[in-house]
Amino acid sequence: MTRFIRVSIGCALLFALPAGAQAAHVNSVVIDGSINPASSDHIQQAIAQSEEDGAVALLIELDTPGGLVSSTKDIVQAMLNSEVPVIVFVSPRGAWAASAGTFITLAGHVAAMAPGTSIGAASPVSASGGGGERGEDEERRDVSMEKAEKFITAFIESIASERERNVEWARESVRKAEAIGADEALELGVIDVIAKDRSDLFEKLEGREVVVNGEPQVLSFANVETRALEMDTLTKLFNFLADPNVAAILLLAGMAGLYIEFNQPGMLAPGIAGAVCLLLAGIAFQILPFSWVGLMVLLLGMGLMIAELFVTSFGLLFATGLACFLLGGSMLFKMPELSDLTVSFWGVLVPMVAAFGIFGGLVVFAVGRSLMRGQTAGVDELIGLVGTAATALAPDGKVFIRGEYWNASARETIDKGQRVAVTGVDGLHLSVRRATSEP
Repeated sequence: MTRFIRVSIGCALLFALPAGAQAAHVNSVVIDGSINPASSDHIQQAIAQSEEDGAVALLIELDTPGGLVSSTKDIVQAMLNSEVPVIVFVSPRGAWAASAGTFITLAGHVAAMAPGTSIGAASPVSASGGGGERGEDEERRDVSMEKAEKFITAFIESIASERERNVEWARESVRKAEAIGADEALELGVIDVIAKDRSDLFEKLEGREVVVNGEPQVLSFANVETRALEMDTLTKLFNFLADPNVAAILLLAGMAGLYIEFNQPGMLAPGIAGAVCLLLAGIAFQILPFSWVGLMVLLLGMGLMIAELFVTSFGLLFATGLACFLLGGSMLFKMPELSDLTVSFWGVLVPMVAAFGIFGGLVVFAVGRSLMRGQTAGVDELIGLVGTAATALAPDGKVFIRGEYWNASARETIDKGQRVAVTGVDGLHLSVRRATSEP
């Protein structure tokens, strides 16, 4: 009875404790790719879950080359309004917090970097690499670049000011594409701490005071566990498809599948694979902002390559189609006011188009060889074959050719058993002559 009472009291006390006291923990997410709607939703859901389950803090381990402006805005907004401390840790060694990653790092209640990492280069850039600061007298290339730069500069300044970080450097990271390493970032007041790993980070942040929604809060990581929040399967798929390089590869692979199907109708497998690739590319284009002009140039290239199958241009249409592929691919995600993500020209476009060109060349070569060969099927294939006169031809009779008896006629008298050669075919009637050589 006494034991039962003790257990009951213990259970009552356990349920009476706050959720955080039951199991103090830090939630963590890992972002090691582009900033896109999928990764944005993952971070926002992690913040919401951390608020609900009473997490001590949310740790975002970041390694990104950049991403979409809209997704970055959603993440920053969620972080600035978070009710739990958000720690952004640029890691592991060698990681980037480039472009969009700079905004996210600056927006954290705590900004940390591992040794050997870098941050910055937040300028809006085009696919050709343009962007950044221009001279006062130098005419800007287009209005969209000017609008993008001014807006993004104001955006990053407000974030740095809100978190009391180096506003001047934040401005220069956009206007001059400034990028710095971890040591310099700490020295300039861009980040709060440099840590080797999670344990070192938590140790250095122990007792640190941060302001969360206007209220000071002291961080404590004693006896806390770290809970990883993973992306669900569908979010992982969207995150994978939101890479411009993947989208471009899927688009070109889909076009290649259709090209093969047009070349060899009835194969089915290339056509089905191509259709699936185009479907996935369509999903990617729903996630990523893209240029219709670039897409039209790509489709024009596909049309020219298909036209090569029906028009004798000695490869001119095919070569022009490949050039359109390169041009259209480089323009496909040229949206500096919306995204800094681009397709790798030398890493993706050139190898893909080269492979397409080699394959197309092999197809043209194989078709050319087949056209050079003589006919191997049908009655016309009989022309030139040598057989035996089954009866005397004077001028009509029968001949034995290719294991078959045929009605035949000759312009000269040919005795039975003599060798004959076929000179023409008229339905089921052969024209023959005396063979000039014996077997």
